[in-house]
Amino acid sequence: MSGFLIQFVNLLFQVLSFAILGRVLMSWIDPTGNMRITQVLQELTEPILAPIRSIMPNFGMLDLSPIVAMLLLQLVGNLIIRSLS
Repeated sequence: MSGFLIQFVNLLFQVLSFAILGRVLMSWIDPTGNMRITQVLQELTEPILAPIRSIMPNFGMLDLSPIVAMLLLQLVGNLIIRSLS
């Protein structure tokens, strides 16, 4: 049972990281957010990125919250997996 839970947590955090990466890439392709895939990625990742954005200082046009979010997801995921092992 523990092995399944570890794999599930690992997969969940990987999917969230890929969703954030996808959102960054789609922001270059579809900056207005009209495409459905862009809207889905925004709905998935905004609950993660919004709190980080509210804490971080503003760097003008440069949004570093996806980088911070991906690092935090990796850190939290590793901590959870270690605690389950």
